[in-house]
Amino acid sequence: MLTVKSNLTGAVFIAVALFCINLHSADTIIPVPPQEDLLKTLRKEHPRLVATKADFDRVKNLIRENQTLAKWYKEIQSSGERILIEPPSQYEIPDGLRLLATSRRVMNRIYTLGFLYRMDNNKKWAERAWKELETAANFKDWNTRHFLDTAEMTHAFGIGYDWFYDVWSDQQKRILVQAMVEKGIKPAIEVHKKNTWWSRARHNWNQVCNGGIGVGVLAIADIEPQLASEFLHYALQSIQLAMAEYGPDGAWAEGPGYWNYATSYNVYFLSALETALGTDFNLSKIPGFDRAGDFPVFATGPLGRTFNYADSGDGAPHSPCLFWLAKKFNNPIYALYESRESRASALDLLWYQSPGNASFSSLPLDKYFRKAEVVCFRSKWDSTDAIFVGFKGGDNKANHSHLDLGTFVMDALGKRWAVDIGADNYNLPGYFGKQRWTYYRLRAEGHNTIVLNPGQEPDQIPSAEAKIIKFESKPERAFAIADLTAAYKTHATSVKRGIMLIDRNRVLIQDEIQTLHPAQFYWFMHTPAKIEVDSKSPQTAVLTQGDSRLIARIVSPSGAHFVAMNAEPLPESPKPEKQANNNNIRKLAIKIRDASNLRLVVDLYPVKGSENLPPVQNVVPLEKW
Repeated sequence: MLTVKSNLTGAVFIAVALFCINLHSADTIIPVPPQEDLLKTLRKEHPRLVATKADFDRVKNLIRENQTLAKWYKEIQSSGERILIEPPSQYEIPDGLRLLATSRRVMNRIYTLGFLYRMDNNKKWAERAWKELETAANFKDWNTRHFLDTAEMTHAFGIGYDWFYDVWSDQQKRILVQAMVEKGIKPAIEVHKKNTWWSRARHNWNQVCNGGIGVGVLAIADIEPQLASEFLHYALQSIQLAMAEYGPDGAWAEGPGYWNYATSYNVYFLSALETALGTDFNLSKIPGFDRAGDFPVFATGPLGRTFNYADSGDGAPHSPCLFWLAKKFNNPIYALYESRESRASALDLLWYQSPGNASFSSLPLDKYFRKAEVVCFRSKWDSTDAIFVGFKGGDNKANHSHLDLGTFVMDALGKRWAVDIGADNYNLPGYFGKQRWTYYRLRAEGHNTIVLNPGQEPDQIPSAEAKIIKFESKPERAFAIADLTAAYKTHATSVKRGIMLIDRNRVLIQDEIQTLHPAQFYWFMHTPAKIEVDSKSPQTAVLTQGDSRLIARIVSPSGAHFVAMNAEPLPESPKPEKQANNNNIRKLAIKIRDASNLRLVVDLYPVKGSENLPPVQNVVPLEKW
C-alpha cells in the first residue's frame, strides 16, 4: 500500500534556494552560466542543429543495412516529391487567431526537404525549400499575438538556414537571418524582458516558444551573438519552469496529446543545444525528465488509444523524441513504442534507436503517476483484448484541463467502452475564458465522473485538486482511490472514488459520498456502445459493440438503477450555441434524488460468448481496500 504525502524532496528545495539568482531562477533547479560564456563552445560548421554531418552519414549507412529504415526513407522521398509540386505556404489565419497551421506546414516541409538534400545533395530540394522560406520571410509578421505560430516558424527557418547552409547565397542568408531576428527572436526577447506570458508558463507554451526560438538563435549565433546569448540566457532559466512539471514520474498534466507537443519541443531545444554547443547545460538532469517517455507508454491502451484527458485526442503520440529519449536515458522501451509506427519523419531516421530485445511485457501492469495524479491499469501487455483502465484525480487548474476529476476510460475485448469524448472547438466563444465551463465536453457531466446538484454553476470547482490517496498493484488485483472532496465541497463533506481491477478480468467502481444536505446525484459513463437496461432488473445493463458485450451491475445500493441517456447537457445545465453534438455517444447513467450518505458500487465485466457472470463482489468500504 502506498500513501502519497509529498512530491518534492528536501534536496530539491535546497537546490532551488541555492540558485535563487537572476530573472527566473527562483523557480529553477539548474544554474545557468553567465551570458558571456554561453557561446564559447559554438560549433562553427553547418549543419549543427539537431544533427551534424556525421549524423547524416550514419543514417546513410543505416538505410543500406536496415530494411525498415530503407522503407521509411522511401516514404520520406515520396513526401518530398509531393512537396515539389505543391505551392508555397501562404499567410492564412482562417480562425482569425492562429497562423499555426501555416507555420507547422513550413516546418514539416523544411525538415523533409532538408533531410533529403543532406542525403543525396540534389539541389531540387533546396530550390523548393527556398520558395517556401522566401515566401514566409515576406509575410507581414509571424503572428506574435499567438506566439506558438512565431516559434514554430522560427524553428523552420533555423533548420532551413542550417541544413541548406552550403547552398544559400550571402543574400539568401541575409534574408533568412533578418526574418528570424525581426519576426521571431526580438519579439521573444521582449517577452522575456517583461518576465511574463509564456516565459513564466509551466505548460507546453513555454517549451514550444523557448524551443522554437532557441533553434533559430543557435542557427545564427555566430552572426548575431549578442541576441543569441541574450535569448539563451533567458530561455535556459525559463524552460526549467515547465520541465519541473515532469517530476517525479514523467507525466504531463495537459494529457498525452500535449505531452507530445511539449516534449517534442523540449527535445528539439536540448538536442540543438547539444549539437551546436556540445552541452544541454544539464537541463536533461531535471528530476522526472528522464522518465518522460513512461507517460505515453503506460497511458496508451491495447487499441493504440490513450487515456485522453484534458483537451487531448486519443491517438497515440507519434514522436521521434522518444528515440532521442531512448538513447539519452538508455531506455529501449521508448524506442520500442516509437517503432510501432509505420510512418516516419526525418527525425525518426536521424534519432532512430533499435529497441533490441525490449518487450512491453517486461513492464509492470499498473502505473501511478504522482503529481499528475493519473493511474493506468491493464490485464496484459500483449493482447488487443486486454482490459485497460485510465483513472485520474489531478488539478482542474492545469492548462487545457476539463472539470474531469475522477474520470476514467476503459478498454476490453478489443473495444473502448468508457470514452472521453475529447475537446470541443477552440474557437468557440470564451473556450479559454469565462465561458469554458459552460461547454458540455468540458464539464463534469461530459465525463465519466459524478455530478452533485446540477445547475448553472460549474459542476466541479474549477480550482479543485484531487490526490490519489491509495494505490496498490498486485498480480490478482490493482486499485487506486482518489479524494475528490475539493471538487464538490459546495455540496459535500467527503467524496471519494475507488477503481479496482479484480482478478485482471473485471472493473469495480466505488463512490463514497457524504453530502452537506440531501443532494441530487448523477453517475455517468460515456460509451459508443448500444445500451440495454434490463427492464425487470434495472440494476443490470448490457453494453454491446459488435459481438462483444460489457455487463454493468449495480452492486450497491439496492434501490439504484441504470438509465440510458444522450450525451448532452442535463436540463439544469448551460446550453451554449454551436458546441459540438455527440450523436455517436450515449451514456450509461445512475440518478439518485436524495443522496446523503451514499456508497455506490458498480461492477463492469467484459463477456466473451455465452460466458457466465461471476458473483458480484462483496462490498468493502474504501478505507479497508
